[in-house]
Amino acid sequence: MAQGSVQVTHTGTSRWRRRTGEYDSLAAALEAAADGDVLSLAPGTYRENLVLTRAVTLRGAEGAPGSVRIAPTEGVAVTVRASATLLDLRIEGHDAAAPALLVEGGAPELDGLRVVTRSAAGIEVRGVSARPAVRRCVVDNPGGVGISVLDGASGVFEDCEVVAAGQSGVVVRGGAEPRLERCRVHHARGAGLSLTGEGSALEAVGCEVYEIKGTGVQVAARAAGRLSDCRVHRTSADGVTLDTDAVLALTDCAIHDVPENAVDLRSRSVLTMARSTVRRFGRNGLSVWDPGTRAEAAQCEIHESTGDYPAVWVSDGASALLGSCRVHDVPDALFVLDRGSHVDVADSDLSGVRGTAVSVSGGATVRLDDCRIREATTGVWFRGQGSGGTLAGCAIDATSTGVIVTKGADPVFERCAVTSPTEAGFYVSAEGRGTFDGCRVTGSGGYGFHVIDGCRATLTGCRTERCARGGYEFAEEGPVSEGCTSDERAAAGSGAGAVAAVVTAARPVRPASGVPQPRSPVAADPPAGAGGGAAARGAASVLGELDALVGLESVKREVRALTDMIEVGRRRREAGLKAASVRRHLVFTGSPGTGKTTVARLYGEILAALGVLERGHLVEVSRVDLVGEHIGSTAIRTQEAFDRARGGVLFIDEAYALCPEDSGRDFGREAIDTLVKLMEDHRDEVVVIVAGYTAEMERFLTVNPGVASRFSRTITFGDYGPDELLCIVRQQAEEHEYRIGAGAGEALLEYFTALPKGPAFGNGRTARQTFEAMVERHAGRVAQLAAPSTDDLTLLYPEDLPELP
Repeated sequence: MAQGSVQVTHTGTSRWRRRTGEYDSLAAALEAAADGDVLSLAPGTYRENLVLTRAVTLRGAEGAPGSVRIAPTEGVAVTVRASATLLDLRIEGHDAAAPALLVEGGAPELDGLRVVTRSAAGIEVRGVSARPAVRRCVVDNPGGVGISVLDGASGVFEDCEVVAAGQSGVVVRGGAEPRLERCRVHHARGAGLSLTGEGSALEAVGCEVYEIKGTGVQVAARAAGRLSDCRVHRTSADGVTLDTDAVLALTDCAIHDVPENAVDLRSRSVLTMARSTVRRFGRNGLSVWDPGTRAEAAQCEIHESTGDYPAVWVSDGASALLGSCRVHDVPDALFVLDRGSHVDVADSDLSGVRGTAVSVSGGATVRLDDCRIREATTGVWFRGQGSGGTLAGCAIDATSTGVIVTKGADPVFERCAVTSPTEAGFYVSAEGRGTFDGCRVTGSGGYGFHVIDGCRATLTGCRTERCARGGYEFAEEGPVSEGCTSDERAAAGSGAGAVAAVVTAARPVRPASGVPQPRSPVAADPPAGAGGGAAARGAASVLGELDALVGLESVKREVRALTDMIEVGRRRREAGLKAASVRRHLVFTGSPGTGKTTVARLYGEILAALGVLERGHLVEVSRVDLVGEHIGSTAIRTQEAFDRARGGVLFIDEAYALCPEDSGRDFGREAIDTLVKLMEDHRDEVVVIVAGYTAEMERFLTVNPGVASRFSRTITFGDYGPDELLCIVRQQAEEHEYRIGAGAGEALLEYFTALPKGPAFGNGRTARQTFEAMVERHAGRVAQLAAPSTDDLTLLYPEDLPELP
């Protein structure tokens, strides 16, 4: 029985019916009511199961919301099967197997209801004929689902709120198609919004999903959703997930404060995002998996990662398209992995990246058009057979290394510019390939283009400017270059493909006619084990080449003393005598351009000639070859570099970069630890030489207790004096059939004496750059002569000297 009474206002016109009536139960009132009648409920608790089969209005007490409670002890509290209206009621359900409020048909209006229950669902809408309009309703159901829309039902929910749900906040399945406007769903223990099944669809506008003990929005099994101007935040799992042919469109949405993936797609799902933001996520901002899965984002922003994972992850054959997007303040920006995976990025910004902006591996491909990459450790990294794609019109600025291509990757770069890298503009190693067309490197702290290990890269119409170590460095035969230019000169100890001012097609690369080319020791002497290697020359021949180097007297003494000890030790062992153990690993310290790489190469050849090393070849690496982006990858890379150097010399340039003073998230120390162990386990197979600036190398030797003990001695390479620089210029002139004219020698001495000796001073490289500048100025002068003589064509005079910087 009701604790209150029900007044029925009849709207019928029959003279046989009373205009009003008062009843002591809802059942009696409903039996007497007809379509259009209004049932006004007095405050109180009605423990009846209501079934509305007519288009009546049930209204709570005016001015006292929540004072009318419909609270049966079991079953469905209110069932609606007609276009009825329910206003300002509190509905309570106590049956875990049934919903509190069930809409099974018609187009009822539910306004101002508060559903407080511990049942299967707070509000359930079921069946193709059910299409309610639900406004300003609140659902509190810590025992089950907040709102369920099932089996082809539809309806509109406006300004509603699910304040608690023991399962999902809103469930849509079985082909249902509801619309949510300005709704809030929070404190659910399943998904905030859950869409499942073919034909199921949800449109949500201006909604908010938060404080979810699970996934914010979950779309699966061919369901489809469209969210506009919505917020998803503070979840315990992913922000948004799509699985198994799901389709979702996000427009003007915000997803943030998510500990896992902000958006995760799998199994042929399709996502489109427009003008949406993703921030403060713990794993991936956008994660796309599996063949046929596709994500498209336009004018979106992904930023402020709180974890150590890439912002955008595409793998297992999935694809993605990013247009006019921004990705910033993240550990890594875009990772594309596995054969068949592909990403297109156009007119987008990737910045503030602590690791790699774009990483492509495992046979994946990308295309970047007119993109901007700034402030990253590595701009773009391609690795793995089949990995590649195209970068066109892209700008990469303020990175440690602009582009890395390794392990058989073969990308194409068109009209790309790399500015201000601290290590290298484009770096190709470990069987990497690549085509570079019309690319530019400006202001590199290392080389512009650095191609090692005989990698078969192709350069056409490229240019370098203001590169500290040289514009181009090709350590072995392999690269092809045509029409490339540089305002820099080749660095000291350049390899076979070192480029001077202009480069034309060749293999190995050679300069254009009339442009000087530094002598390449690597090209002059074939590597060990390649028919006539270092051992074939003999130690005396290699030591003779060492002695022929300009200056470096203390270095020559150190190397000779060391080789003498090794040779005598060998002879003592042959004579059956004990031989002192000689640690062959070395530390080279000094400024750039002092011949450290050249001496390392000669040292390896000497050891091969003495039978200490099998081949004596030189493998040159730096931080980018050894340090990976994730836990465990650094040890693998270091092992691979060490294996390539077996039987020869592993030369680690700028080794101090493995232990930056402000290390933060850095795996360089893992490379050092791995290297120390390998040096001990394979002490007779590889000689390791670490090189760098003097002060920085002193710090490097202290980072691991085993580092200093592994190296027998430190050899310091001093700066060249003016006389030695003049000698280098004379050697260059003789090699290229020029002569130093009257007064030019004195002028060169004065020039080198006055030349600033700051951190950018390149020693031997500076001497070669000076000679090449003289050749260019000489060419400009002689070209004006109608019939130049042999002296005119060969003599360099003081006026050919460049101006002091």
